[in-house]
Amino acid sequence: MEHDRRRTRAWVLHPDIKSDDQRRDPVPALEEAVALAAALPDLDVIGSEIVRLPRAQPGLLFGSGKIEELGARFAENEIELVLIDGPVTPVQQRNLEKAWKVKILDRTGLILEIFSDRARTREGVLQVEMAALSYQRTRLVRAWTHLERQRGGLGFVGGPGETQIEADRRAIDDQLVRLRRQLQKVVKTRTLHRAARAKVPYPIVALVGYTNAGKSTLFNRLTGAEVMAKDMLFATLDPTMRRIELPDGPEVILSDTVGFISNLPTELVAAFRATLEEVLAADLIVHVRDISHPETEEQAEDVRTIMASLGVDDTRPQLEVWNKIDLLSDEDRQAVQARAERDPAVFPISAVTGEGIDPLLSEIATILQGVRREEVLKLGFADGNKRAWLFRQDVVRGEKQTEHGFEITVLWTDKQANQFAGL
Repeated sequence: MEHDRRRTRAWVLHPDIKSDDQRRDPVPALEEAVALAAALPDLDVIGSEIVRLPRAQPGLLFGSGKIEELGARFAENEIELVLIDGPVTPVQQRNLEKAWKVKILDRTGLILEIFSDRARTREGVLQVEMAALSYQRTRLVRAWTHLERQRGGLGFVGGPGETQIEADRRAIDDQLVRLRRQLQKVVKTRTLHRAARAKVPYPIVALVGYTNAGKSTLFNRLTGAEVMAKDMLFATLDPTMRRIELPDGPEVILSDTVGFISNLPTELVAAFRATLEEVLAADLIVHVRDISHPETEEQAEDVRTIMASLGVDDTRPQLEVWNKIDLLSDEDRQAVQARAERDPAVFPISAVTGEGIDPLLSEIATILQGVRREEVLKLGFADGNKRAWLFRQDVVRGEKQTEHGFEITVLWTDKQANQFAGL
């Protein structure tokens, strides 16, 4: 049974390298790495620590003295897996595994493992498997029998053992070819679904943000849905959409998306692009931030960087939601409220208590009222081209024939109205 499965004893290391120009504050970085590890049910994190280094050693990452010291600690605690919060080269991975006699997983491998464990949609599963195979192909230090696994996850944590490199490479390449073919079929299906959604006469509001910022909690409060919402990194992976009616405003489609994270593995960017197509098509983007987090500014910048790389431009209407104000001290809360009052696009809220939700919904309604509006057009029988254009735009909600032509009810944007006027 699931609860009887033995958990892998793991230790988390965060290398704090002085020569790294992009160095983050090591304390919250280590906390995030531990939280990532805790997101995998198969792992039991026994310990964690920051390892300060003047520079990374090419072959072993750490110095020989530190390797010996850590090795003794791992042996004493019967550690089976060491998670290193940062990039580890294939050579460093092999050498450290030999020195410590444990399995090594770097940040990219850990995130891929979590994504594999959480992916539910067919496309999500395929994208993550392709990302993981592309990542592991350069390493070839694991057995690939997990490609026919029955349990969730990619098997890096509990993989069976070594196999010949040639067999590994063949298995990976064959599997990549099969996955690409399967993905092409899924992409065609998704295109049809997206075309069907385009006909839905509701604006789309997309929730985005750093992982664990509270997007799913906010989504559940607004929609009454029961999307998984835990104090856990990547609790939500596959996007969820629900229709809601704003008070004194239009009906909208609300989309909850996967959370972002710093140092996102490049192998996963394609998977993100697939799951975030709802964001690229959204009429309004709501950026949810955990304002109580000590690195909330850095997290927000990571989100903006990834959004830009995915093709979301600055012209798209956006709001910032500063969530979790219920976790702030009275003094910090007053400071946050004062900052937010100076920016009309910022809304301090608590998705847990509901504080600040009403002003946020009112602003969303105000923005979206101008996105699509209903109008009745009268066209003559000779206006066949205009009528055909309206149907191609999927803006027609109703039509009736009169003595002189057609009365067509449309729901469209100002941009579409201007385009129609120019026909």
